[in-house]
Amino acid sequence: MSKTNTSITAPSVISDFKEITKMRLALSVVFSSLAGYLLGVEVVEVKTLILLALGGYFMVGASNAFNQIIEKDLDALMSRTKNRPIPSGRMSVTTAFIIACTFTILGIVILYTINKQTAMFGAISTFLYTSVYTPLKTKTPLAVFVGAIPGAIPFMLGWVAATDDFGIEPGTLFALQFFWQFPHFWAIGWFLFDDYKKGGFFMLPTGKQDKGTAVQTIMYTIWTIMVSIIPVFGFTGRLQLSVIATIVVFLLGLWMLYYAIRLFRLMTEKAAKQLMLVSVSYISLVQIVYVVDKFLH
Repeated sequence: MSKTNTSITAPSVISDFKEITKMRLALSVVFSSLAGYLLGVEVVEVKTLILLALGGYFMVGASNAFNQIIEKDLDALMSRTKNRPIPSGRMSVTTAFIIACTFTILGIVILYTINKQTAMFGAISTFLYTSVYTPLKTKTPLAVFVGAIPGAIPFMLGWVAATDDFGIEPGTLFALQFFWQFPHFWAIGWFLFDDYKKGGFFMLPTGKQDKGTAVQTIMYTIWTIMVSIIPVFGFTGRLQLSVIATIVVFLLGLWMLYYAIRLFRLMTEKAAKQLMLVSVSYISLVQIVYVVDKFLH
């Protein structure tokens, strides 16, 4: 969508702000952390929920703004990203940097008011995303492995915010979201392969849209399914899952696995895009099932 209007209007400032902080992505991350909070808490405190949502949003927004500052020259090379606020010239690097720094400080301070551990994990997440994952993206497919760590923190962060404790329960939530990210990221890396290549990004494990990548996508989907049903066996402390909820979660996993196998069979960008869309629905639905199950039992 090209904008012929060169004057900066209020709507374009708002849309640029939404884009530099990747609002939709940030909101999905906030959703994860709120789900984690609801799983961990005995009595829901609305104030803590709001603080967690705000703090989480600021931390993710900061990560995304730093990411776009670092990758501004590469973003200009790719069709998907060339119209972002910085490469298109609508926002200066200084403005983006001020937003990123302000968001980082606000995020850490807000999360700190919940408890120290929540602030610490929030800070680790932003640091890893900005200082390790982002520079590695042009160097090695292992970047996805590193990126999966900050990506998996929000679900766990919610539990830590609720309990001020890190144990087997948030560890399990972390593992679920960690393994899930591989099929999710690789599906994106597959259908945006040519565009990523322009920017010099290596996202697929073998570096190619081949059977090797497709097999690894299937394997990590299976790991995700296995972790998702662990709470039913009763050794994840207070994180528990009823048999019915486990069946639902398992079926959701099979739904995602079907699309991962389909990618292996068809090897097309369309199949990869479908897997990506299913993976996004999958993680949200699993989190909803976990939370609903807790409050029904």
